[in-house]
Amino acid sequence: MMKLIFISAAALAMAGLAVAQNATDYPPSADAGSCFARVLIPETTEVVTEQVLATPERAEITVIPAVYETYTQEVMIREATTSFTVIPADYVTKTEQILEAPERMETVVMPAEFETYTEKVLIRPAYTTWKPGAGLYGVNVMAAKADSDSALSTGELLCRVEVPAQYDEVTRARLVHQERTETKVIPAKYRTLKKDVVNTPARIVEEAVPAVYETITLQKIVSPAQEQTTVIPATYRTVEKRAVTGGGSVEWREVLCDTNASPAKIVEVQMALTTKGFKVPADGDFGPATYRAMEAYQRANGLPVGYLTVATVESLGVSVD
Repeated sequence: MMKLIFISAAALAMAGLAVAQNATDYPPSADAGSCFARVLIPETTEVVTEQVLATPERAEITVIPAVYETYTQEVMIREATTSFTVIPADYVTKTEQILEAPERMETVVMPAEFETYTEKVLIRPAYTTWKPGAGLYGVNVMAAKADSDSALSTGELLCRVEVPAQYDEVTRARLVHQERTETKVIPAKYRTLKKDVVNTPARIVEEAVPAVYETITLQKIVSPAQEQTTVIPATYRTVEKRAVTGGGSVEWREVLCDTNASPAKIVEVQMALTTKGFKVPADGDFGPATYRAMEAYQRANGLPVGYLTVATVESLGVSVD
């Protein structure tokens, strides 16, 4: 509890510094021990109806197709011709071996061989630094990940943390075998050649191709196509729209924080949330489960979302004293 009070005091001190720099952001006058936060006031809406054009008036053209009758006719599709067919030559394949390179002695330089190994090297020693934290109830990691209508944070909290040393792995190489020479016999190299030899020479065969006829079906028009125009009147539909009537602004509201709320008071709030149907453990710790239950209750009842405001506590039937 002392730690929470210290964090809240630090957050309030930093918030006070920010307010001193910008007097227009200062909360309203209040008694000592009070806490305020800027929260988003939910929008209020109402449903209105209006007539909108669904489809405009239009002219629809209906095409009455033309009427045809069919008849058949025999037509020549290909004239008689003489075809010439080339009969290609017939070949047989013969193979023979040809010496490409004779046997020889060859000295080969075998390159040196290396192996790699790794070792750790310190690239940055350990050090301590400041990192931002959070203090007010409801302003934590869960709030940072909440919906876009979550409340805005106005303070800042810094915590001293230790950053561990950082190492890197370096790959190095060492000699395993030195460079050496080896003499080996390169065997003779032969190549197999394939030759195609004419077995039967090419020739041309002449053949008469008769004309080709086909009976086709044709159409002739009996009555041409016609167009008929029909006017289709416009249609309308009734739609409902939700209009904003108020809210949607960010305002200073009194909240419970480490300064003015004890674990016993948090237990009362948790028990009231459970009674209202938003079940949460009554352990006096304002953790993620309590934060989610509080936000769900606030949304369901049109209350400012994101902080444990006095209005939320009073709506739950819990006294703020």
